[in-house]
Amino acid sequence: MGFIIMIIVGGLIGWLAGAILGKDIPGGIIGNIIAGLIGSALGSKILGTWGPVLGGVPIIPALIGAIILILVLSFILKAIKK
Repeated sequence: MGFIIMIIVGGLIGWLAGAILGKDIPGGIIGNIIAGLIGSALGSKILGTWGPVLGGVPIIPALIGAIILILVLSFILKAIKK
């Protein structure tokens, strides 16, 4: 059950990061989940595991990590399209 909650929280974090940046994440819901989970791993490596934790995911570092991930992906996708 913890894995399902972690997937849901990852999806919400990915969606929220995309909404904050005003960028669409490629892949829809699956893209949101992947961005949220990878962002949480990235944020935890950079910032540690402080702040509130929901479903085993530290919310604030995960959100910051997902924002960084989406920014980097958007720059890469923009460079590829040119």
